[in-house]
Order: sequence, then C-alpha cells, then structure tokens
Amino acid sequence: MFHKILIANRGEIAIRIIRTCLEMGVKTVAVYSAADRDALHVRLADEAVAIGPAPAHDSYLNMAALITAAKKTGAEAIHPGYGFLAENADFAELCAENGITFIGPSPEAIRKMGDKDNAKRTMSIAGVPVVPGSDGLVTSVDEAVETAKRIGYPVLVKASAGGGGKGMKEAKDEDELRKVFPEARQEAAAAFGCGDVYMERLIIGPRHIEVQIAADNFGSVLTLGDRDCSIQRRHQKLLEEAPAQGISDMLRLRMKKAAIRAAETVGYSGVGTVEFLVDHNAFYFLEMNTRIQVEHPITERVTGVDIVALQLIAAAGEPLPIWQHDITVHGAAIECRINAEDPNEGFRPTPGRVKFCHFPNGLGVRVDSAMYSGMVIPPYYDSLLAKVIAWGATRDEAIIRMKRALRELIVEGVTTTADFQRGLIENPLFKKGGYDTSFLSKISNLD
Repeated sequence: MFHKILIANRGEIAIRIIRTCLEMGVKTVAVYSAADRDALHVRLADEAVAIGPAPAHDSYLNMAALITAAKKTGAEAIHPGYGFLAENADFAELCAENGITFIGPSPEAIRKMGDKDNAKRTMSIAGVPVVPGSDGLVTSVDEAVETAKRIGYPVLVKASAGGGGKGMKEAKDEDELRKVFPEARQEAAAAFGCGDVYMERLIIGPRHIEVQIAADNFGSVLTLGDRDCSIQRRHQKLLEEAPAQGISDMLRLRMKKAAIRAAETVGYSGVGTVEFLVDHNAFYFLEMNTRIQVEHPITERVTGVDIVALQLIAAAGEPLPIWQHDITVHGAAIECRINAEDPNEGFRPTPGRVKFCHFPNGLGVRVDSAMYSGMVIPPYYDSLLAKVIAWGATRDEAIIRMKRALRELIVEGVTTTADFQRGLIENPLFKKGGYDTSFLSKISNLD
C-alpha cells in the first residue's frame, strides 16, 4: 500500500478520500488554489501545497503544478477524485512518466471510454446493447439529416468528448435538427475543446440506471449493485437512490453482466460506473465513467464496502480483498445533492459566505461535505455544498429519514437547493418509485 498520496481535488471528495486514507494509515497531501486557502480539505490533510490562482485552469487543472507538488512532498500516487483531471488520459500518462501512480484506470482504458462515440462502438462489438445511432462521428448538417432519416426522429446530437449535458441537443424534426446541430458542435468545442459530435435516436422517458463496478489487475471484476439517477435537471443529477426500484431481477442481472463485459473489454482496473438507459424491459449502454462518482456513498451504504479503499488497493497493484459472493445489498439509500444555487432563479449559482451551518445526524444519516460556518463559497468551481445520504431497512424508511435529515439541515447566508430537495422527497411520484428522466418536467416547468 502507498505511504503517501496527493489528492488532486477539493471540497467534499477530497475530504472523503482523506477519511479512508486515515483509516488505512496512508498520509495525504492536499492541494489548494488561492481561493481555497482556508478550505477544510487543506486543514484535514497531513500536508498542503498551494498550486496557483483561483481559476481552475491555473490550479486544479495545472498538470505541471500537481506533478511538482507530488514530487516535492514525496507522494507516490495521485488520486484525482471526480471532475477536473479524473478522466484525463494525458494526466494519467504524465503521472506514469514521472514515476507516480495514477489512482484510476490505465490511460488506454480512459481513452477508450472517454470518447463517447468510440466507447459506443467498442461496446457494440462486445455485445453490450447500444442505442441506435450514427456510424461514427457526424461532420455536417446534411449528414445529420441523412442519419436522422435512417434512425428515426426524435434524435439527440451528442458531444463525443464530454458529458453533463454540454454539447447535447434534441431535435424532433429536420428543421430543428438543422438549427441545433451547429449549436451542439459550438457548445462542445467551447466546453471540451473538441467539436466532434455523434447522433442517437432519442428514447422518450427512459430511466437512467448505473452499475458500480470494481476491478483489479488479476482479472477480478465485481459489481456492487445499481443506482437510479433518473431525477435530473438538464442532464445534471439531483437525487439518486440505491438500489433502483421497479426493475425485475432478470433485468438487473442482465445489466450487471453487461457492466462486467464492458469492463473486461477495455481491460479495466479500479472503480468505475457503467451507465445505462432503461426503456421498460430493454436497456442500452450510455457511457462509462472511469472514476469515482458523486453518488458513490449510497452504494457504500447498502453494501458496506469502502469504494475509495478499493480504488487504493487496485491502484497499488493488490488484488481486491472481496469476492462477488461477499457483496450483498441491504436496505435502501437515497442521496440529495445540496448545491449553492437558487431554484427559483433557474438554479443560478449563489456563492458567498456561509454565516452558519448545521448538519443532520442520527440513525441512518450520513453527510459528506466540506462546508463549515464562516466559510466563503468561491464562484470558480462546482456549486455542490453537501451530499445528504439517508439509509433505511426499507425504501419507505429511507425516505422518512431523508425527510428528517433535510429538516435538520441548516445553511444560513447563501441560498441552497435544500427546500427544492424537500419537495422532491415529498412528491407522490417519487414516493411511488419507478420514475424516469421526465420526472421534473411532470412536476414543474424544469427539465
């Protein structure tokens, strides 16, 4: 196992990694920008290194600064968390060139799954179901129109190099496609530095279900259950739960087998998530996230497995310490993302000073956060403040505990999405379960 690792991230995920490292006897190095000098992850790590000005491209995305910090402190490995450089194959290669272990899959695996068009073709060859779409990249409006005629409307134009809804546009007919196609390419180029797009048939009202996997260098690939991530706003997840409700045992088994096949096909090592669109009893490969997910705590809660520990073990070249028969799912868990955003103003970010905060506690409740009373939320990064996780022996009990937890949560000084999340939990459609990605459009004017 590593003696010391550097965490190339900030906020709650940096603290989450520090906690596991403390339990495993691994020392940690935090990095911070000028805006994060007083951040909690800086205070909790064994060491901390300043890496640049506030903008992410000058600090958390500064590969040279991160490598220098690792060498300066004697860190043997770098954990990228999620976001920033977590799925950057060039950074993984740079780590290797400098004798530093990248805590994640190989650069080859990242590249195979990071390019969404290539990933889709790879999965199709491997026998994993994929959504009908273009045969590779679509480079012109006329080609897009011809593709749409073949696969049928409505269609989705998608950025090949990224995710999170950026560079993604829907079209219900040819006129709309001719309008949104160049918009998708421009948005993709601005967000990811690459304007390549491909197309898929748009599945109306699917469910977004993902399977957590873990793998090592000895041929072991495990699944740690599934999660329903269908409650989204503009392809950004708001609330997740594990396990997914209202799907048959046979469909769940088929998705798990497909997730294992996907990992084996690209020679995957580490933890990752294979995401599927589910349309009734059919499912289609969406993408593979070659990193830890924001919503990993709910899987940890229902399985009792420390997913960050598995990352460290696999990256250290050790075999996973568990077998598939060791993994069982107990009860149900829900995660609500609490962001510094104003839902009444289109989820406008609300940076500022947190005058006071109080986190919920009690049986079955967990909070992952880097927030504290008096801290200043900078405007430069993701607006996630906290993840509130509630577990129950049954889904109904998990919902009751989440209601209690959200009622206990206090954040003063900035507007958050906590009240909005309370409304989601109370909604009859949510309580019923089996909702799909059209959930928000059914209960409000949001999408």
